Amino acid sequence: MKLKLLAALLGYAAASYAQAALTAEQVKTFTLNNGMKFIVLESSSIPNANMYTFWKVGSRNEAPGITGLSHFFEHMMFNGSKNYGPKMFDRTMEASGGANNAYTNNDVTVYQDWFPASSLETIFKLEGDRIAHLSIDPKMVESERGVVLSERSTGLENSNMQMLMQDLDSVAFVAHPYAIPTIGWESDIKAWTQQDLQNYFRTYYAPNNAVSVIVGDVKADDVKKLATKYFGGIPKRAAPPAVRTVEPEQKGERRLFVAKPSATSANLIVAYKVPERAAPEAYALDVLQAVLTEGKTSRLYKALVETQLATSVNAGSSEGFDPGLLYLMTVAAAGVETAKVEKAMLEAIDQVAKDGVSDEELQKVKNAKLLGIYRMQETINGKAQMLGNYEVFNGDYRKAFDAPAAYEKLTVADIQAVAAKYLKKSQRTIGVLAAKED
Repeated sequence: MKLKLLAALLGYAAASYAQAALTAEQVKTFTLNNGMKFIVLESSSIPNANMYTFWKVGSRNEAPGITGLSHFFEHMMFNGSKNYGPKMFDRTMEASGGANNAYTNNDVTVYQDWFPASSLETIFKLEGDRIAHLSIDPKMVESERGVVLSERSTGLENSNMQMLMQDLDSVAFVAHPYAIPTIGWESDIKAWTQQDLQNYFRTYYAPNNAVSVIVGDVKADDVKKLATKYFGGIPKRAAPPAVRTVEPEQKGERRLFVAKPSATSANLIVAYKVPERAAPEAYALDVLQAVLTEGKTSRLYKALVETQLATSVNAGSSEGFDPGLLYLMTVAAAGVETAKVEKAMLEAIDQVAKDGVSDEELQKVKNAKLLGIYRMQETINGKAQMLGNYEVFNGDYRKAFDAPAAYEKLTVADIQAVAAKYLKKSQRTIGVLAAKED
């Protein structure tokens, strides 16, 4: 009864949001002569704007010897250019009322700027200058190298799940660069040369390797003039080398154990090979992930947390350019044997593949997904992230507007089909982190 009521409430909310949903016709685009694409959405609800620039470079583009460079440039991009010295990017932006952030993952590096719409030209000056004239000063390189090394060791020490996931990736992938941790391997971080950095920046920070999304209280014509002025003179370069390696088919379960003496509870990940984000089955897999882990009515929550075998369940998906992993994660309760948690977890997963999901479960998740889409469109930040993600990963921002229908048409048979196809023993890698083996 609770599940039916929740599904009904979510459905009502999603229907209400849908009436005011964003449409593809409101979005405008242009591409400069150097190949840099801009997506603009005029939105005057507040006098602010943002600029999200997606660079198609991540750890997927790295190789042994230069791992971690994508993430390192996320740091270096704030450490000086021709017209703005070290740390001046942040100071200039803050003086104009703005703020920024950035992130790097397997596939992309994204720079996010938020600012009053009146500061639009200042933001273009800042962004254009660091792309055209980034300073790769040896002193700043050494300083940031130390910062990244510290970030790497601190992150692994503070997060058991992060440590386990890093090692699991290197077991799940035997050929593809998705095996490389985004932050890089310690020995590579220590050994990068000045030439490595210059080559990498020149290869991947070319205007024809980027998509910029501007959303807010702006005019598309003004954006185009500023883009031409501050980015148009940056020369186009040869396309970066393609990632040619295809991960071989996995033909059997893989396992790993990570010993961490300071761990107080065992961490467990069951990861399955799944297709790339743009695959037709992506929506069904997203729903499957939610059925398994999202909320107190999810299958793994009921199988593990309600039974006091575990304290939490979670999930994640690589959702990249190439086939990746669906991660199902849990933290065992104190004193509970890891083998017992794993058994209950696998039984719950296998049951979905064997028996499928109920109509109520599916409708609840579909409503929640639709609600999430419309809520994302409520903010200029959500709009920018959505448009950029679909343009970069799905090949066209307009595919974002197909998502509600794609979720709505899913059936219980679709969910059972992807569960049976992908949640197989031969396609999984199981990782355990604990103080010692049970």
